[in-house]
Amino acid sequence: MQNIPEIKPNQSIELLKALHILTRDGKLNQDSRRKLKQVYHLVNFIEPLFNDVLAHNPNPVLVDHGAGKSYLGFILYDLLLKQLAAGEVIGIETRAELVAKSKELAQQLNFARMRFEHLTVEDSISSNVIPEKVGIVTALHACNTATDDAIQFALKKQAKYMVLVPCCQAEVAEVLRQHKNESFGKTALSEIWRHPIHTREFGSQITNVLRCLQLEAAGYSVTVTELVGWEHSMKNELIIAKYTGQPRKNAAERITNILHELNLETMQSRFLAQPSST
Repeated sequence: MQNIPEIKPNQSIELLKALHILTRDGKLNQDSRRKLKQVYHLVNFIEPLFNDVLAHNPNPVLVDHGAGKSYLGFILYDLLLKQLAAGEVIGIETRAELVAKSKELAQQLNFARMRFEHLTVEDSISSNVIPEKVGIVTALHACNTATDDAIQFALKKQAKYMVLVPCCQAEVAEVLRQHKNESFGKTALSEIWRHPIHTREFGSQITNVLRCLQLEAAGYSVTVTELVGWEHSMKNELIIAKYTGQPRKNAAERITNILHELNLETMQSRFLAQPSST
């Protein structure tokens, strides 16, 4: 196969074919070139975090929560862990058929320190097949409450880093919708979500604001940025959290105040509750 300058050195060509980033004859078309650029861009965010974890732990564990087809997990293993003597990537997914396909591909590629677990959210937190502590938790385009599930998992597993790319978020928007008439009499801010399209977009925005406050309350520093390079995705927000052990003092209070002001007090268990200890 001819050399393709966009592909990183030591990248598995068979993996890129299996992920349909390369065509069967090993070529890049316009769409796959864009897809490869997007994947590499996210890896560029994660690599320094991984190296920081590796500097303190020679056997780092990276968990891709709600892994789906495990695009991200496979790429991270191929570029960051394959050349190491230790370290592990664990994909957690609730759909058994996707877990089976990922296991088959990992075996085919001889990615020996990559495994996949068919677990519910609750089981992923308590299962003894997952280490008590992990280095990094990723959640790529985790729809609706799946990002919150990944956060709860990461908090329980005392992850040093979280890398989250939230997707469609309907839960908060639905609560805003349910209480809309009541909110009109409570606060002028209800005009922000009076129209259905604004309800959806504001619900998505406030969800991520509350998630960031939740992380800060748990002792994480948070960076929110655009996932530059994902030009064709409306869901372009990247949340990176690093554990510092220094909770933001007023974060929990801010969550409570926001929930009260927006008539979202039924959501307290989502954003204020901490995972229970086993």
